[in-house]
Amino acid sequence: MKKIIQQYLTGERALFQGENLEIKDTIFADGESPLKESSDIQLYGSMFKWKYPLWYSKHIFMKDCTLFEMGRAGIWYTDDITIEDTVIEAPKTFRRGNGITLKNVTMPNAEETLWSCNNVSMQQVSAKGDYFAMNSQNMKIQDFSLVGNYPFDGAKNIEIHNAKMLSKDAFWNSENVTIYDSFISGEYLGWNAKNLTLINCTVESLQGMCYIENLVMEKCKLINTTLAFEYSKVDVEINGKIDSVMNPSAGVIQADSIGELIMESTKVNPKNTTIVLKGEIKDAV
Repeated sequence: MKKIIQQYLTGERALFQGENLEIKDTIFADGESPLKESSDIQLYGSMFKWKYPLWYSKHIFMKDCTLFEMGRAGIWYTDDITIEDTVIEAPKTFRRGNGITLKNVTMPNAEETLWSCNNVSMQQVSAKGDYFAMNSQNMKIQDFSLVGNYPFDGAKNIEIHNAKMLSKDAFWNSENVTIYDSFISGEYLGWNAKNLTLINCTVESLQGMCYIENLVMEKCKLINTTLAFEYSKVDVEINGKIDSVMNPSAGVIQADSIGELIMESTKVNPKNTTIVLKGEIKDAV
């Protein structure tokens, strides 16, 4: 394996089609696509300061690296890449990649990041930006934080543990998503999803969990959550109060109490939904 140590590389395609390289403490400065079509690359302590650094690449390992803001659209069409202990300041990173592993990665400008990717593993990742993980699938996520709207739109086969997400319109049009031990705050959570499951989660949402086919919630809390479950098929178990429920289409809702229950017979059949309460309920209106 050839070693490249403490170099300052400029110009377009500086290491185009590079193979079997160990790159340490090296700066990829101005010049697009420095490692385009590369394979079997190990990067340590290196920096990318310009656009499209890793396109159409395979078998990449990165540790203690930095993608600066102008390293935008940096990793597209790349398969089998592992990134550890790295800051990715650039937006639009990861597009149509397969086999992506992220460990202890910070993405402060994650706008339009991880689009249409497959087989993604994330541990201790923090991100800020809208439209995170659109249309990606087969993702396993642990210890995740996100600030940004519209994440996981159209995503499929997602498993998330111990996350904190401040995000409006999260998980729209998603399918087969399971979230454990997490906190989600944001309006219109989960609309048009199929098979959305939340276990031991806390949710704060205006008109959350509506238009869902097969919503499951186990041992969850709904804080300041109003007009929930409209036109959704539900099997939900809520610890504590639900502020208001509106026109669920079918299923079971268990809670300590419901502040307001709206069941409009012109829109849904109230007999299709069973309400089980520990406390008192206001009259349906």
